[in-house]
Amino acid sequence: MPLGGGNKCGCCQKTVYFAEEVQCEGRSFHRSCFLCMVCRKNLDSTTVAVHENEIYCKACYGKKYGPKGYGYGAGAGTLSMDKGESLGIKHVEHGTGVVSDVQSAARGWNLQL
Repeated sequence: MPLGGGNKCGCCQKTVYFAEEVQCEGRSFHRSCFLCMVCRKNLDSTTVAVHENEIYCKACYGKKYGPKGYGYGAGAGTLSMDKGESLGIKHVEHGTGVVSDVQSAARGWNLQL
């Protein structure tokens, strides 16, 4: 421990005194500085995930560094605001309902909607 107090905070570089110290990966933090770098949630030893010198909550770590692709939260079973514009689907709003070109395309294939 250096002279003049405690260790330096890994986030704000100010002195961390014993009563407010949280240690992670050999570094000291103030409780108020021990936050996820993305969502800014308070962390503790059960919710922290470390990547190099950055600290994240487990949810943000998984989104940033976890596996990608079908079955990992980015496939067909997840909520998406995509309306299909990249597939050529054009949505036109008329009053209370939404009409799309999918119905006219389905008629061309003799499908019943």
